[in-house]
Amino acid sequence: MRFGLVGTGPWAAMAHGPGLVSVDEVEFVGVWGRHLDRALPLAQQLGGRAYDDYPAFLRDVDAVAFTVPPDVQAAMATEAARAGKHLLLEKPVATSVPGAHALVDAARDVASVVFFTDRFASTSRLWFEEVRRTGGWLGAWMRWFSALQAEDNPFGASPWRRQLGALWDTGPHALSTLSAALGPVTRITATAGAADLVNLILRHESGSTSTVTLTQFAPAAAETYDVTLWGEAGFSTMPHREGSPDEPLAVAARELIASAASGQPHECDVRFGARVVELVSEAQAQLD
Repeated sequence: MRFGLVGTGPWAAMAHGPGLVSVDEVEFVGVWGRHLDRALPLAQQLGGRAYDDYPAFLRDVDAVAFTVPPDVQAAMATEAARAGKHLLLEKPVATSVPGAHALVDAARDVASVVFFTDRFASTSRLWFEEVRRTGGWLGAWMRWFSALQAEDNPFGASPWRRQLGALWDTGPHALSTLSAALGPVTRITATAGAADLVNLILRHESGSTSTVTLTQFAPAAAETYDVTLWGEAGFSTMPHREGSPDEPLAVAARELIASAASGQPHECDVRFGARVVELVSEAQAQLD
């Protein structure tokens, strides 16, 4: 499948680009960037062509991977889907429910996968399988404290992350991960703390509940990522992801190709991505 990459930021260089070119089934075509001089170095590194003409880029590919801010992604992915291109999306797929629904409508005839990292990392997948086999889980907690302000944080210069905060950046990951462990989320309750700190209570379809605490601006010494289930078997903590982020990205690309070939939707398709946007939007409305 002929793939193109939209975006030239750190995540494109760390995950999407190396992940795509590592997949045998992928013919990597090139990189689109708003500024050609930024797309060119990444395209050369990956062995593709640099584009600043989006319609020309779309004509040359079968599928598009996106690493641009969510509102930019929503508009560009909608255009790509209407042109018949399969979609490898980032979270959140949009920052409004209407934007997410418009993308779902446009993507009805193409395959789509949203890259929720835990859903494609091998260590996380093994843990999900284990906790599902075990069963009897009554709840969970998740803490994700990151330090966007730290000098070595590669995403520190990201305006949308600073503007929208943890709820919109790491919140979608939390919803995806806890849904995989405890089942679909039916209700969300949100309470704000200092800066972008947010506390969430999730009610799952299974009847279990989970809690989430997120911030993008924790002190560097407090940075942590912890997902723990509790229930009849005691406690189970998700192991830390191993390897580099291009490895799960490659898994997502392979599964997008398989979904396009089979016609069977992926469990993390754009409809799931839109459901996550609905939940995050509900939480945001409560905070507002």
